[in-house]
Amino acid sequence: MSARSLNKVMIIGNLTRDPNLRFTPKNTAVCSFGLATNRSWVPADGGDKQEKVEFHNIVAWAKLAEICGQLLHKGDKVYVDGRLQTRDWKGDDGNDRRTTEIVIDNMILLRSASGQSYPANDELEIQESSVADNAKSKDGQKAKKSSKKESEDQTKDEATQVEDIADDIPF
Repeated sequence: MSARSLNKVMIIGNLTRDPNLRFTPKNTAVCSFGLATNRSWVPADGGDKQEKVEFHNIVAWAKLAEICGQLLHKGDKVYVDGRLQTRDWKGDDGNDRRTTEIVIDNMILLRSASGQSYPANDELEIQESSVADNAKSKDGQKAKKSSKKESEDQTKDEATQVEDIADDIPF
């Protein structure tokens, strides 16, 4: 009887670059992106606070790859879980190469760097910046109402886009 094993990774981090969505010759979607995680600690000897950043290569396949390609952007905070996988290949220069990556099964967008996944916060930011701009404007009241309506319309459009995609999420 063989012993059981477990290859499971769960990470919450920020995207280091925009996702790269491409397709295999058999038309299977594959999406890759970088994710950064960090930790901080104070040494036992009472020294200065230390911080270390780890960079992870993430790969998604099939429908999840397409969703990642549509929803994710550099700076977004996401939760991913999956498994570690190491691949070997020959580089363009003929040298042997090896990489370890996380092949994900699940992804949850927690928030974006610009706050777009929280429409209420996004709307608030737009309104606050509009108030400052309107103070400089001759016609402040009309511009404020127009900006608020535009931000509401934009929020509704974003919510509709997210709802359309939500039916396709495999988890």
